[in-house]
Formats: sequence, structure tokens, C-alpha cells
Amino acid sequence: MTTLPRLYPIVETAAWVERIAGAGATLIQLRNKTLQNEDLRGEVRAALAAAKKYGCALVLNDYWQLAIEEGAPWVHLGQEDLDTADLSAIRKAGIKLGLSTHDEPELERALACAPDYVALGPVYPTTLKAMRFAPQGLERIGEWKTRVGNLPLVAIGGITLERAPLCLAAGADSVSMVSEITANPDPEGRTKALISTLR
Repeated sequence: MTTLPRLYPIVETAAWVERIAGAGATLIQLRNKTLQNEDLRGEVRAALAAAKKYGCALVLNDYWQLAIEEGAPWVHLGQEDLDTADLSAIRKAGIKLGLSTHDEPELERALACAPDYVALGPVYPTTLKAMRFAPQGLERIGEWKTRVGNLPLVAIGGITLERAPLCLAAGADSVSMVSEITANPDPEGRTKALISTLR
């Protein structure tokens, strides 16, 4: 069974992977919605190199074909991505899979795909992107964990240094965040504080 570190940051660039992995994060997701084609491939390669440098595992968001081609160890897919993703090809390449869920039907669909973790969100209100789902709350974390059993559960959405331990106490195995780290005046310091708090 896969185990995840308690802190799972999400960043947009290879430069961020370098900074956050250097601060001690051991699992980081690269989620870039702006680059395309060879620019995107170059960014993925740079991010993989930075992650390898620090012994960190990189999760590539969305681009499962690129993950296969470039040898990424993980890929994360949203529900829409499942419509077109070739899960057998992902598995054949030895890539571990994480899936987003927001409600009961999505959880059922995700579990049918036998992922290596399931993410639940948004736990709290988030300003990162428009969400068609209301905040789930801590109680839903406990309900989801009961449903998924030993499968790692990642809490995401509006999570801060103060809220992260509450998510773990509610049943999450890992907490994921973006702006709590990247918008902080001292991202490396915040990463280290999160790692220490969640230890």
C-alpha cells in the first residue's frame, strides 16, 4: 500500500519545485496550466531534475502522456481527465496515480480506477480557482476516510498552517496546498514550519 508524506505542496514551475524540495518537501505536484508543447516539456524535465536532486517525488498534473514520455513517477488527474486518460498505459509505465474527488459519484468513479491516493476538496473555501462544489468541511474528511480505508486520502482547498493539523486529525493522511506556501513571504520557512507541525 502506498504511503504519502503529510505535506504535499502544489506549485506551478520547476523553480518552485527546486525551492520547496530544497526546504524539505518530499512529494510535490507540478500543475502548470499556461505552458504548452515543448515549453511545457522543458518545464517538466527541469522539475523532474530538481525533484531528483533533493530525493523528492514529482507528481505531474493532467499531462499523463508527458508523464509517461518523461518518466514522471506520479500523475494526478481530475475527473474530466478520466474521460480521455489511458489508465492501462499509465499503469504499464509504472506511474502511480492520484485522483481528485468532490462528491459521492466522483469518489465511486475514482475508487473503480484503483488509484494510489484520492484527494478530497475543497475542504475550506479557496480563492485559487472557481469551484462548483461547496467547501466539504472536516466531517467529510472522516466520512471519506471510512470509505477509502487504507487508501491514502489527501485533503486540499483553503488549507493553512493552522488548519492542516485539523485535517489530519479528521482522518486525512496528507494535506495539499498552493498559496499557503507560494504566497507566503518566506515560502521555504513556511514549508519547514508545515513539515515540523505535521510531523
